[in-house]
Order: sequence, then structure tokens, then C-alpha cells
Amino acid sequence: MIRAIVFASTLLVASLPLAAATYTLEPDYTQGVFRWNHLGFSFPSAQFAQGQGTLDFDEAYPARASVSVTIPLSSLYTGVPALDDHLRSADFFDAAHYPTVTFQSRQVEKSMGHNQYRVLGDLTLHGVTKPVTLEVTLIKVGTNPRTHLPTVGFSGTATVSRSQFGLGKFVPQVADDIYITIAAQGVESQAYAKYLKEKEATDAAEKVAEQDK
Repeated sequence: MIRAIVFASTLLVASLPLAAATYTLEPDYTQGVFRWNHLGFSFPSAQFAQGQGTLDFDEAYPARASVSVTIPLSSLYTGVPALDDHLRSADFFDAAHYPTVTFQSRQVEKSMGHNQYRVLGDLTLHGVTKPVTLEVTLIKVGTNPRTHLPTVGFSGTATVSRSQFGLGKFVPQVADDIYITIAAQGVESQAYAKYLKEKEATDAAEKVAEQDK
């Protein structure tokens, strides 16, 4: 019964207009991968995840969009524990002093191709802020079939020179250019907040019911 009530309420918020909305980025679906050339022999990669932020988006006027995102460096993962520790150390990201990476858009331009955009913004990393351009593809705008909430998804790519952010150790043996691929998914903010609140209440009620058995 409790699940049915939550389901009914999400159907109501699904009817919210998709135009001119503010979306909350879902941390579980906001992540990225960066790659670099290592000594000319290989292209290792690392993943970062659990990004948090907002997207202002109007389906009728996508070029008016703006996005702000913060990513914790604690999520950095290469699959090699020693490399993870080294990348977080003072030799590179110095995560103890600079625990997050942030991006704030300044301008969105229509690019060539269907649903292709160029997002100009400021990347703050290692205490340094530099302009960065993301090549973005709008993947889908619609209703999430599982949560029944208004949702938007997009992907992006960028190339940055790590030395510009004070991360130039081992250049040029290890390449200066870093290739970044980003995936993100956002949910209309008011609907998402209501959904999370109701889900929390449902989970708590079911936990109590389970303990009373």
C-alpha cells in the first residue's frame, strides 16, 4: 500500500512541464572518465563520480541552459590503489587541501549536428580556475520510466592541459593533455525533492513494519 501511494504521487509530478525547469543532477548518474598518454605506451584512465549540481534547462531553448556541478575527489578511482593514493597526493590533486572539482557554465552555443552544443565555462581544480569548453550531446528529455519523474540526460567531452592547473608533474614524459568524458542525468528539482522525501518516509515505515514482524 505504501509503495502504491508513492507511485501515485510520482505520476502526478510527472505531468510537470519539461520546459524552463531547474534540474537536480543525480549523483549516482553523474560521473566521468579521464584518460592520458603514459610515456607514449598506453592510455590509462581514472573515473570520478557522485557529482552534485543543478541544470537550468528549457527544452524549447537549449542554448539558454546553464549548469553547475561539484565532484568530490574522494570518488577518484583507477582500479590501482597505489595510483589512486598518488593522484590524490600533493604530487597531483592534493585532495587534502582541494577536495573537490567544480564546473560553472558561462555560455551555451549550438554546435553542428543534432542536439549538439558547446558549453563554455570555468573549471576550478587544484585551487586554479581556468576556462574550459565542453562538447555536449543532449541525449534525451522526457519522463523516467522507473521513477516517473521529468528527466534530462546528456554527455560531454573536453580536453584540458593539466599543467595549467598546477598538475604538471612528469610532463612531457606523461602527456599534458587530459581527455575527459562526462555523463550526467538530472531530475526536475521540485519533483525530485518530493520523491526523495516520500521514498525516505516509505523506507522508514517499511523498516519499522519489518521490525514489528
